[in-house]
Amino acid sequence: MNVPEIRIVKLDITECDAEALVNPANSLMRMGGGVAGAIKRAAGAVVEEEAMRHAPVPVGSAIATSAGRLKSKYIIHAPTMEKPAMKTTKNKVRSATAAALKLAESLGVNSIAFPAMGAGVGGLSIEESAEAMLAAIQQHFLITATCLKIIFLVGLNDDAVNAFRNALRSIILK
Repeated sequence: MNVPEIRIVKLDITECDAEALVNPANSLMRMGGGVAGAIKRAAGAVVEEEAMRHAPVPVGSAIATSAGRLKSKYIIHAPTMEKPAMKTTKNKVRSATAAALKLAESLGVNSIAFPAMGAGVGGLSIEESAEAMLAAIQQHFLITATCLKIIFLVGLNDDAVNAFRNALRSIILK
């Protein structure tokens, strides 16, 4: 069984060198604030226009669009909430992470980059987000053969990077 390398990096996700970037979206595919807003500003409004053609996208599903002006090939929009700026849960983050991974597999990408899903406007702490995401990543690779070679866990600051490291460490030490 292939297991991808997990790289934890301090970086703006729009600058990550991954084939697919994950947008922790809302079901309506509106890209206003947080990571979605940053992706829209860097990639261009075309990404939001493409995504909104698929709306509504339920939590637990994901869709892919082009990456606009970004060097990535795809943006994977995985809703963590139903409406913009709505609070989310660890279960929804776990479900969104799993959906993004499943779609990445079907697209055949070698690398994917995740921000802290559900943190920020979603209301989860970075630690809660990291724990939910790593649980979904671990579960995915227990049951799925993968084409993924690298999973980037991207944080804008040291707190996010440390939360990802601690969540990964807790899974490894179990």
